[in-house]
Amino acid sequence: MQKGEDSLKSPANLSVREVEEALGLEPCAEFIRACEQDPRVSIQRLLARHYKHREAQIAEQLRIERLLSEEKRLWEQGYLFIAGIDEAGRGPLAGPVVAAACILPARFTLPGLNDSKKLTEHKRDTLFTEIKKQAIDFAVGSAEPAEIDVLNILQATKLAMRRAVEGLRTRPNYLIIDAVELNTISIPQLPLINGDNLSASVAAASILAKVTRDNLMAQLHSLYPEYGFDKNKGYGTQEHVQVLRRLGPCPIHRRSFTPVEASAG
Repeated sequence: MQKGEDSLKSPANLSVREVEEALGLEPCAEFIRACEQDPRVSIQRLLARHYKHREAQIAEQLRIERLLSEEKRLWEQGYLFIAGIDEAGRGPLAGPVVAAACILPARFTLPGLNDSKKLTEHKRDTLFTEIKKQAIDFAVGSAEPAEIDVLNILQATKLAMRRAVEGLRTRPNYLIIDAVELNTISIPQLPLINGDNLSASVAAASILAKVTRDNLMAQLHSLYPEYGFDKNKGYGTQEHVQVLRRLGPCPIHRRSFTPVEASAG
């Protein structure tokens, strides 16, 4: 049966299952009105579920529209390629700090797009794949533990962000950056506090950075399994700190961070 074909029929001539399928295919208003008149309790339940799902879709569309407010303002000013930039891994005791830059198109389908910290691992992974498919361009950059120790974590974060921007094949006209300013890059930019909650581009970058870093820490776990990097991702959990005190730091620990420095003896 072709899409929308059921919606051309009266629901009275359809089984409950056929009505359910029709409601899932964006039926016409006439079909919805006919369903409202259908005396079957099961049809009314399906219709209520359809309304609830539609309301959720509209709410999500409005949320995404609000998340694009900064981008829209800049697009209207003529900045066509806006890169959102965010990082993951400023706080851990081990591993690199990873940054991502992401240029989104004006139209995309990324339901649930949000600050990576607010998403489940499964949702992050799903969006990670979709963002890479739909983005105009994206790139990831990082700064290693040794660079963090030399530069300090803030400067290393900026270095990772700069590397991400430099990795883009499409040169952005404008940067929206989560909380920091990149003075070494001569591109107009907006340091936006809490940017991953206020900008769709930054939220997308936060997911790219977070998933990339998590995957990297899972790989590093095979080299240093004692520290549990596959679970703690390098953060200073109680178990991680206990192992650190017992074994001392490994090559990917940040030796300038106090718990690591204390464990080095």
